[in-house]
Amino acid sequence: MVLHTSPYSSAFLRCLSSLSWGFIFPCYWLLDRLLASCVATTLEKRRRSQDPCSFMTLYLLVSTPLYLLLLLASLPFALLGFLLWAPLQVVRRPYLYTHRRPDKNQAEQGGAASLADWRPQGRSFCFGSANVCLLPDSLARFNNLSETQRRAYKVGKRIRNGASRPQIKIYIDSPTNTSISAASFSSLVTGFRRTSSLDQRPENTAEAETEPLAECPIHTAGADCPIHPTGEQSSSDCPVHAAGEENAPDCPLHAAAVQNTSDCPVHSAGAQNSPECPMHASAVQISISAPEPDPPEVQTGNHHGEADRESMTGAVTSNNTLSHRTSVFKKHTGRKRRHGDDGFDHEISAFFPANLDFLCLQEAFDHRATSRLRQQLHRYFPYVVSDVGRYAWKGCCSRFKFLNSGVMLASRYPILDAHYQCYPNGRGEDALAAKGALFVKVQVGTSSQEQRVVGYLACTHLHSIEGDAAVRCEQLDLLLAWGAEFRKATSRPSEEKGLEDQVAFDVVLGDLNFDNCSSEDKLEQQHALFTQYKDPCRLGPGEDKPWALGTLLDTSGLYDEEVSSPESLQKVMENEEGRKEYLVFPTSKNQCPNQKGRKIPLKGNGRRIDYILYNEEVQQDWKVDIEEFSFITQLAGLTDHLSVAMRLAVSTGEEEP
Repeated sequence: MVLHTSPYSSAFLRCLSSLSWGFIFPCYWLLDRLLASCVATTLEKRRRSQDPCSFMTLYLLVSTPLYLLLLLASLPFALLGFLLWAPLQVVRRPYLYTHRRPDKNQAEQGGAASLADWRPQGRSFCFGSANVCLLPDSLARFNNLSETQRRAYKVGKRIRNGASRPQIKIYIDSPTNTSISAASFSSLVTGFRRTSSLDQRPENTAEAETEPLAECPIHTAGADCPIHPTGEQSSSDCPVHAAGEENAPDCPLHAAAVQNTSDCPVHSAGAQNSPECPMHASAVQISISAPEPDPPEVQTGNHHGEADRESMTGAVTSNNTLSHRTSVFKKHTGRKRRHGDDGFDHEISAFFPANLDFLCLQEAFDHRATSRLRQQLHRYFPYVVSDVGRYAWKGCCSRFKFLNSGVMLASRYPILDAHYQCYPNGRGEDALAAKGALFVKVQVGTSSQEQRVVGYLACTHLHSIEGDAAVRCEQLDLLLAWGAEFRKATSRPSEEKGLEDQVAFDVVLGDLNFDNCSSEDKLEQQHALFTQYKDPCRLGPGEDKPWALGTLLDTSGLYDEEVSSPESLQKVMENEEGRKEYLVFPTSKNQCPNQKGRKIPLKGNGRRIDYILYNEEVQQDWKVDIEEFSFITQLAGLTDHLSVAMRLAVSTGEEEP
């Protein structure tokens, strides 16, 4: 099987497609601008009310007739282009696979990890899902969003910045473990510096780098510190002292590291387990996993053919794990909470999880916006499947499709197979888009018996019209059937004598357009999907766990100052009253108006329509456990959904040899 690296099989067809779209695009753009000028967002209305003397009214009076005149002039060319474009869609491929190969510098630095190192204790994998609402600008305005091209760039930038930050975790370690090298200290500082460069993060890195004195666990004034006998504390390399070289002889900590000794520079060797020692007091450590720096932006590989799936199993970025005592560094680690019956962490985070492995996006409809988004994502994800779906008339999609499926998948692991299926039962305005399911198989390792260790992902976006529960249930039936067929068809390598693949995980991601609390969604809540796949946020049909949040934002409040940034939206979502004001809730009679006139319910956490589900029984004797689940606010102001993420730990159940 091959992966489609080009929408068409030949250069001639690609040329015809580009020519036809060149005729269509002026008319398409003018129509989009004409409609967009008639639909204002709440932000634009607010600006007009604050500045009555603005030129916006004059601009509309001049631009609207001009757009209309140019639109009429471009119609003949658009008709000619359409007559050429529509037949080409019959032979168009259902998706575009792109691969950015790692550069030489990254390979030399050891950032490329082999896939042949699967161990019995397994690995953890992080999955994310986000609805980005990248519709044509005129249609996006009905969701109170505008500037689709700008938003696409910012969405991609925020996602890669959040995913490429160091992963910081606090865990309990043995109090007797005191062998901390100076290299670990220096690497830790480097990791902290990288976190301060994220988009939407307050820029106070200069202050953070010049405050090692206040963080020293030994002293408050600096004169009597056994670690700083010279009083020099301005270096940014050593977390204990600040001026001087990393291997300065006057630093007892560096001296101990150079001499390869475990003696603590604060107390004698016989007192290392003493609780009075500030260097060994807490036995609490911070674990930081920092990915390699982003390589220079390179557009994807060959677009003029097809890529053999077995040749695409490149390398995956590895991580360096460092540790240091919390008594030396104070670092905000997020608001993670562990529910008594869950056994895993859950949080509301202002950033996408560090070391995000797989990302499923929905509503990436606009072609130009998708290209911008893909370009940004490729700076972190080597493998991307985009432009998924059909246009015009094709196969089961009997009705004319103006938009593709809007589904997009990005992966850090090599993609072996991909397959798209279109839902045939769309109704109303949903029938104009080729909504469906994208099934992907990825390789995450190789076992000791030379078997490939693989994972399966299904990305989907279901019917959105309220009241059409039967349509969504039928689509869920198709999702399960298509997924089973895809796994069966791809269970073995292309070689006839190859061993059957070992499956590490089977995950479903996407916007299912129903929640687990609304009385109108009872039919979907009881679907067989939830018997085959587990929902980490769900207690049962009609009942979510107390910490689960709705993911659909109230579009009328997208530009309020209280939710204008990832950090501010995070704070609002952590507050029950804030959630009632800015989330969409199930239809209920128990509502009361708030101070801004919006009706808010008395109870509940909102409509959770974005899901990540996983199969617990994918491989005999293997164990799949969830480590954490996150509701993410990093796309605040760019979309009308909260994003979700989940980290799974997969192990074989065997002991390490």
